[in-house]
Amino acid sequence: MNIIGWVIIGAIAGWLASMVTGRNAQMGCIANIIVGVIGGLVGGWVMSLFGGEGVTGFNIYSLIVAFVGAVILLALWNLIQGRRAI
Repeated sequence: MNIIGWVIIGAIAGWLASMVTGRNAQMGCIANIIVGVIGGLVGGWVMSLFGGEGVTGFNIYSLIVAFVGAVILLALWNLIQGRRAI
């Protein structure tokens, strides 16, 4: 998958994960892309532990893998940083 595909998948996965974890108000577009791309790497690693494949291309499966990884990443970030009242 090329860099544009990673950016698009990362942006969507990061945005969805930020909404699920309640961090959407604190994150911008660039942060969503970064979280989504790193989430794709984390999700691929987690999937390999269970015998699955990581991000395979520009498809729904890759979006789900990146989304799961981004949720894990943001959940860990919430644990480390702590929740702050808005």
